[in-house]
Amino acid sequence: MTDGRAWWRETTVYQIYPRSFQDGDGDGVGDLQGVVDRLDYLQDLGVQTVWLSPFFPGPGRDVGYDITDYRDVAPEYGTLATVDRLIDELHRRDMKLVLDLVLNHTSDEHPWFLESRSSRDNPRRDWYVWRDGQRPGGKAPPNNWHAMIGGSGWHHDPATDQWYWAQFLPFQPDLNYRTPEVVAEMLDTLRFWLDRGVDGFRLDIVNAIFEDPQFRDNARSWKLFPSDDDPSMLFQARDRTLSHPDTLAFMSTLRSVVDEYPDPPRALVGEVTGTMEQVRAHCGERGEGLNLAFLFHALGAKLEAPAMRGLIADYERLFPEPVLPTWVFANHDRMRRISRLGGDPDRAKLNAAWQLTVRGVPFVYYGEEIGMEQRRVPMRDSQDAFAHRMRWLPQLAVDALRRYAGESINRDECRTPMQWTRQRNVGFCPDSAEPWLPPPPDAGDRTVDAQRDDPGSLLSCYRRFLHARREHPALHRGDLVLFPARVAGAEVVVYRREAEGRAVWVYLNASPRPVALEGAAGARCVVSTDAARRGTLASSPELGPWEGLVVEE
Repeated sequence: MTDGRAWWRETTVYQIYPRSFQDGDGDGVGDLQGVVDRLDYLQDLGVQTVWLSPFFPGPGRDVGYDITDYRDVAPEYGTLATVDRLIDELHRRDMKLVLDLVLNHTSDEHPWFLESRSSRDNPRRDWYVWRDGQRPGGKAPPNNWHAMIGGSGWHHDPATDQWYWAQFLPFQPDLNYRTPEVVAEMLDTLRFWLDRGVDGFRLDIVNAIFEDPQFRDNARSWKLFPSDDDPSMLFQARDRTLSHPDTLAFMSTLRSVVDEYPDPPRALVGEVTGTMEQVRAHCGERGEGLNLAFLFHALGAKLEAPAMRGLIADYERLFPEPVLPTWVFANHDRMRRISRLGGDPDRAKLNAAWQLTVRGVPFVYYGEEIGMEQRRVPMRDSQDAFAHRMRWLPQLAVDALRRYAGESINRDECRTPMQWTRQRNVGFCPDSAEPWLPPPPDAGDRTVDAQRDDPGSLLSCYRRFLHARREHPALHRGDLVLFPARVAGAEVVVYRREAEGRAVWVYLNASPRPVALEGAAGARCVVSTDAARRGTLASSPELGPWEGLVVEE
């Protein structure tokens, strides 16, 4: 199955955490009107698709991911009319909108769950996963299944004396997709937003939709901590609770719904954890499943030539046409990329050149383009529900994990307000308001205002590469030929992209030293991380330290 040249195959996606992007009404909380107000900035940057984290009503204990109504807008973010205005303004600029949809679970305050837990014979009892406990009196969980964040995913309900399953946090009970009414309701929810003009969905933890129908124990594992390649943890595999065969089959059902809307085509991108092979399986054998699936293996990738070449080769091998890899270096749950790169803007420029020139769909997290760093937020001040569960950890241990392992337990640290100016509240909200999360006391030159007109800035570098990607078919639709180290050199990554009979060459110098650029004399510079590089390359060209360069013959 192929979608030809559908927009989602050639786009670049910019993730907005709406609570933190722009406050449009002065209450210290980002909102949808704030996003509308900043669309000209995104258009100038070269962004083609906006992905919005959830704005649906809910208690806000997991800040948008605990939902009580899938078909409305939380008052602090706006109204359905604001969504319609946002869709119209994006489409007027020839841009797309992808909504974050949490299919796996609801809030425990959702009316469905309140009905479900009211009695064992309630008509909505089977809308969630309920099970009798083990041992005398049923006081032990039904089996050994762990939640994705550790600990048992089963939670006892004293009123009905059964246990409900929650793959993530305890107040997010899983919907039961073995109940036909649940499937019908959730598919109609997709149609509700598609009818309003939404271009697609990012599906939260979509590989957790189905569990083993026989409720058998998960197998044992030797792993204590999870990784982006293997979610096994606390010595337990996830063979019965993640990427179940029924989940894989359901991806084509979801795809059939968006395919009901062919003009323009709509798209699904799924959050999937597991090996690259497991991620690939969610796209279907012929591409009939998810249009795209997140590959988190780049999050911790070293900016070193061998690691970069290896990752490109793996993605190319496992995601050949008609499927595409995704290139994700940061998001609302994980460490900001520049903080993994030692805070170095030059290395961040090279990372941008890499992300925006390989084959696949890049996802840029808000603020990456200005080098926003992980902002230390003490655990005692955190609003993050996951961090609340980990407050027993000493702050010194949390800081050490961030510093030495490049990970943060506190997700607030990567969700701080977008840094527009050097004003007190960084231009996110009025100085008189109290932002929902604290911005840095001094953003320095890591603001849009400071970098907008500076050709040597990180922001200008992103803008150059985003526009070059749009303008050159080889960069947004071309095939890719990766050259080995014996040809490219130990510290340089080289690949060739070609489409419509035109080719470009990409050179990435993953070192702090200048490197001779063999065989490129006389080529024309298309775009470079070095703002001063233009025109035809000299007879003995060099790549500067951390320079990313695209040339055409």
